[in-house]
Amino acid sequence: MAGLGAVGLLLAACAGAPASDQADDAVPAGAPVVAFYGDSYTLGTGASSPERRWSSIIAADRGWDEFNPSVNGLGFVNNRDPDIGGPEPDLVEAIVAHEPAPDLVFVTMGLNDNFSMPSRADDIRAAIDADLARLSAELPEARLIVVEPFWYTDERPASVEEIIGWVEDGAERVDADWIGGASHWIEGHPEWMAADGLHPNDDGYAEMARRMDAELRALGL
Repeated sequence: MAGLGAVGLLLAACAGAPASDQADDAVPAGAPVVAFYGDSYTLGTGASSPERRWSSIIAADRGWDEFNPSVNGLGFVNNRDPDIGGPEPDLVEAIVAHEPAPDLVFVTMGLNDNFSMPSRADDIRAAIDADLARLSAELPEARLIVVEPFWYTDERPASVEEIIGWVEDGAERVDADWIGGASHWIEGHPEWMAADGLHPNDDGYAEMARRMDAELRALGL
């Protein structure tokens, strides 16, 4: 995992991501509020503008009011501590405190935790359960949608499947909707990657939005 650790530092340090929590303020009054808890793949790093990230595409198509405080390099444990550069407030805290309260919450975390495997396996499993339990308990009226953690290369270390399994189990424990298969959505398509080789480009995010749209339609959303 030494090579993965080096890439993890790059993922955490990448610049040029969309800076806005919301891609477009022109949403109808009373639109459903949808929060996104994620890393650079949900923030939209590598896209040419915020409205081209997958979260903003699906939100615009559905008339949702998007709240997307996702952070580069973030994991359930990776880069989480504000004392060493993690977000403050913590993203779960920001989502549960958001006014108005979200109607839907997407959880798209886990990619960056691969860079702490296997040494922090127990911490990662505990953090997955704690985050999902808190979102479920403190936002009881919100629909919780947990997405299989994204992945960025055709090579898949064993930790990828381990973390996917822990996230899926955590989603089942809080009776959240589960969207599987997302770690494969841009697999085998180097043309969908940005110049940094780590994040999707506009075409990659468009494909992620297309796949997410199909999954959401299957869930009645």
